[in-house]
Amino acid sequence: MTDRSIRTLDATEIRSAHTLFRASLHAAPLTDERWQRARRTYQDGRTLGAFENDTLVGTARAIDTTLTVPGGTVPMAAVTGVGVRADRTRRGVLTDLMTAQLADCAERGVPVAGLHASEAVIYGRYGYGIAAHVRSRRLDRRRAEVRASAPADGEVELYDLDAALELLPDVYARLARSRAGMLDRTEHFWPMWEGHYRTESGLMRLAVHHGSDGPDGYASYRVVTEDVADDVAVMYVEDMAAATPAAYADLWRALLRVDLITRIESRWQPVDAPLEALLTDYRAVSTMSVEDDLWLRLVDVPAALNARGYAGDDAVVFEVSDPILKHNSGRYRLSAAGSEPTTEPAQLALDVDTLGMLYLGGWRVADLAAVGRIEVTAAGADDDALGAAHRLVVTDSSPWCGSFF
Repeated sequence: MTDRSIRTLDATEIRSAHTLFRASLHAAPLTDERWQRARRTYQDGRTLGAFENDTLVGTARAIDTTLTVPGGTVPMAAVTGVGVRADRTRRGVLTDLMTAQLADCAERGVPVAGLHASEAVIYGRYGYGIAAHVRSRRLDRRRAEVRASAPADGEVELYDLDAALELLPDVYARLARSRAGMLDRTEHFWPMWEGHYRTESGLMRLAVHHGSDGPDGYASYRVVTEDVADDVAVMYVEDMAAATPAAYADLWRALLRVDLITRIESRWQPVDAPLEALLTDYRAVSTMSVEDDLWLRLVDVPAALNARGYAGDDAVVFEVSDPILKHNSGRYRLSAAGSEPTTEPAQLALDVDTLGMLYLGGWRVADLAAVGRIEVTAAGADDDALGAAHRLVVTDSSPWCGSFF
């Protein structure tokens, strides 16, 4: 029998864990120079290792941050760096790591965990649900023009990478509460952001919008020349946020004024970002993809539910099933006043991963019921429980994370 154990790694073991993680993605180990930057993404005491007979066979880590939710914020563990050695997959290593990590979050009083999934079929069985999506669009630079009636307020300035690293953390901190799903980018997030622009091709620039009340939007982009002979140059807009309609419009005015660009790819933006409506030619924009963004796992259901706000005068009783963190299983009454345990008959029944999907308001409750993710009980059928639940959790704008980790 294999002797497997899970424990927190010390500082001398972090690089081996990182190398194992990269190998699980078929990537080579980092050079010493790149490791010095990657090391800064590791928070002390948050990296787990799975050992078999003293040999490291799997790893997972987290970064403590804060998640913006409708009407408030909640502490979150940003889970990343999850990997299992290729010759130890499908033997329960990942399950042991995920179980230990969730238990650690519960013990530390962290109500929510979140991640970006490399494969969509893995994390639902550990209670994670897709809470936010992103849309990537392609613009024909020659046809795209901002409507004259679009709002304007302020000016846009450009910065190179080194200046961006000094400026952007403060700019982003002003915006992190502007949409549900956004995270505080702590000191451990920015080395990942820097690493992307240090290693990807193309000239990087940061456009910052300065409105009447100070910086209120930004867009970071790279320009890559794909075909010199045919003058094909692509602008990749990869990180963009705006707190006001004027900042959003002004940033796009600035981006579209950059010369010698054939097309623009706006990646990983909110699903409901009104880019098509902003332009004179709606067809200058096409959707490249809509993908899952942030997956959420409610570690402490009552605490997580009471961290966000709810709308309307409705109330609904639902029953949650959580096979891993059994303290979450039970009935809860949800209303504008918050959530509380109850012994009233459940009107809706759902698993904890589905509750994670609903947490930021990014799904229609009736749609999840229609595909069998939510059961309407006899008590709920006569009371429009689906409608009541939807009115409570729905948000005016689509949730969006926008931070890679």
